[in-house]
Amino acid sequence: METKDIVLLAVVLLILAELSYLLAKLPKTSIKSKSRAIFVDTSVLMDGRITGIARTGFIGGTLIVPRSVIGELQFLADNADADKRTRARHGLDIVTELQNMEDVDIEILQDGSKAEEGVDDRLLTLAKRHQGCILTLDYNLNKVAVVEGISVLNINELAQGLRMSYLPGEQMLIELTQKGQDSHQAVGYLPDGTMVVVEQSSSLIGQQVLVEVVRSLQTAAGKMMFAKRVAETKSPVQRKKSTTQNAQKSKGTSRTTASRKSVSESTEPEDNVPRTKRSRTQIKSVYHAVPKQTSENKSTASEPSVRRVSRRRKDHEASLIALVDNQKD
Repeated sequence: METKDIVLLAVVLLILAELSYLLAKLPKTSIKSKSRAIFVDTSVLMDGRITGIARTGFIGGTLIVPRSVIGELQFLADNADADKRTRARHGLDIVTELQNMEDVDIEILQDGSKAEEGVDDRLLTLAKRHQGCILTLDYNLNKVAVVEGISVLNINELAQGLRMSYLPGEQMLIELTQKGQDSHQAVGYLPDGTMVVVEQSSSLIGQQVLVEVVRSLQTAAGKMMFAKRVAETKSPVQRKKSTTQNAQKSKGTSRTTASRKSVSESTEPEDNVPRTKRSRTQIKSVYHAVPKQTSENKSTASEPSVRRVSRRRKDHEASLIALVDNQKD
């Protein structure tokens, strides 16, 4: 092979390499992946929970982020209020985080940096064109997509489906089947297999009891709940009544004790008081202890003396009459 042919071949290979590089850098206006296309809305990126779902492998398709969605995030990050600016910047960070995940298939679709008809309408058009679905948290977009016959993935509905059947404070009727880890605990199960540990119920195994959920735990092995019997709890009204009664009882006891103490202090002499002061104190206590005579008592006490005076007067009058009679004779 001559030198001229070798140079010509090298030039051709260089041109092909440059063309392939330019083609790779051109904006992607079509979706290469053959799996289900999931078009991501702005609300999902600003929310941020998509990273946790993608990390667990429950996406089940290719995440398609249109350039118009990124343009809306950029607009909000520059011109919105402080709260929306922070959330929009967080949404841009979420896009970068999804791109760095090895197990997540994500593409940026170059549909233009600005959607003149609106981002929601652009997402509906792209979903129809590529026969994909929309991942959103927007309630209105969800309703419109359902009317248009487009599949919708809503993270709020997913969270609602994964929430606990019973929240703390709710009551339920459950059958206790076995003992718990502690001697005072009993264990029952919900229809979905959730374990419920009931405190202070080991003697009620085999019975149905009404319990109130105290707290719940979600682990990789499953979920479990802790509850207590409703019969052991008192209503706020009963607690208030019992507290009032106890206060009244304690108040009455304190009054009785104080009265007894005052009586004992008034009757018993004090050892530390001098003899002269003690006698005066005793005299005063005796004086105050003796009840004062009322008018009725005075009248009752003076009746014998009045009778005696009247008798003496009568005897004296009789003697005077007898003396006068003797003088006449």
